Amino acid sequence: MLKTQIDLPLKSRKTVSEVANARLAQLLDLQLAVKHAHWNVRGVHFIGLHELFDKLYTELAEPIDVLAERIGQLGFLANGTLEMVKKNSTLKPYPAEIIADKDHLKALQSTYAQVAKDVRSAIDTCDKADDKDSADLFTDLSRIIDKQLWFIEAHLQA
Repeated sequence: MLKTQIDLPLKSRKTVSEVANARLAQLLDLQLAVKHAHWNVRGVHFIGLHELFDKLYTELAEPIDVLAERIGQLGFLANGTLEMVKKNSTLKPYPAEIIADKDHLKALQSTYAQVAKDVRSAIDTCDKADDKDSADLFTDLSRIIDKQLWFIEAHLQA
């Protein structure tokens, strides 16, 4: 634990940092899945999805950084190594063998839906820990994830 003058009780900071590190692992895992899809997507909608996946990947960088920095502000270490992500992400492994555009969309849809659900749960956890700033951070993140999920789902709807 790192020293901080933030006036939140240690118990609250610990609770929030634990949920934040869990979501950090998920987000880094999600970001890698999106980049994998970007590199490997094929099909009639290749160029549009190739560009969309690259945009989604890039847009995740800032909220990931903000979340990791919040963990540090609370006096804890952000767990961002590949080994930590593999150990702590609760996402199902991304299906590495798929190439079809629709298959990538479906895989990303379910992955984003899980992240969105877990981020909303993190909002509640932060509220219960009386950390409104972290709850607000997760609320912003929730809007980003929901918007990205909407972009993905729009491609799957008739």
